[in-house]
Amino acid sequence: MTEPSPAKVTILGVPIDNVSLDETVDRIQALAEAQSFSFTVTPNVDHVMKLQNDSRFRQCYSQADLVVCDGVPLLWAAKFLGSPLKGRVNGTDLFERLAARAAETGSSIFLLGGDPGVAEKAADELCRQHPTLRVTGCYCPPYGFENDPAENAKILELIRSAKPTYLFVGLGCPKQEFWIADHGASSGARHAIGIGFSFSFVAGAVRRAPGWMQRYGLEWFWRLCAEPKRLARRYLLEDPKFFWLLFKQKIASQ
Repeated sequence: MTEPSPAKVTILGVPIDNVSLDETVDRIQALAEAQSFSFTVTPNVDHVMKLQNDSRFRQCYSQADLVVCDGVPLLWAAKFLGSPLKGRVNGTDLFERLAARAAETGSSIFLLGGDPGVAEKAADELCRQHPTLRVTGCYCPPYGFENDPAENAKILELIRSAKPTYLFVGLGCPKQEFWIADHGASSGARHAIGIGFSFSFVAGAVRRAPGWMQRYGLEWFWRLCAEPKRLARRYLLEDPKFFWLLFKQKIASQ
């Protein structure tokens, strides 16, 4: 008899909801309909490593309503630990799928972050794919805005006036998670998700890794080749420690 899949799988102290992409979209829609505010986080190896030492980041995660696996190495890790996850919930795929669901249900979206003009281009592309989609706003805040009370008040007023169902925040990790935890409940949005670089991918400003590289967990290598100065430290120095810590967790559990 096959044992039921666990509801959560814990990897290096991070409990991850064991849901597929389809289930995630359904869960988020249900959360948006049931609660005044909720939010999702999408851990990958970089998130998990930051969570080892960043207490503020851990607090953000503890407040999240849904924690889904965005990273093939986490799928490998879960299988290695003996508790496989149902699948990867990539942030860009989730962004596109939720936009499609919003178009189907008459819900609306707001895009916060990204490089100047990129959120608007992403919104245009989503509306091209889904003509009934309601995009109630896009805004690219200035550098350092998170420390400016007046700018944050302006952003919150923009979002409250727009009354979006889904708020997509593309500010990079952990800034986007900090902002959502600190301000999301005051934004008037029903559900928020930090989606990193996804606006650029959907807008076509940056090319995503080929499908085969995504399937084999090589998307990090594609991005490293595209942005070596920005990502070399993360991918070559910080994240490899993940595999040693994972081995230690495996030994400790036996």
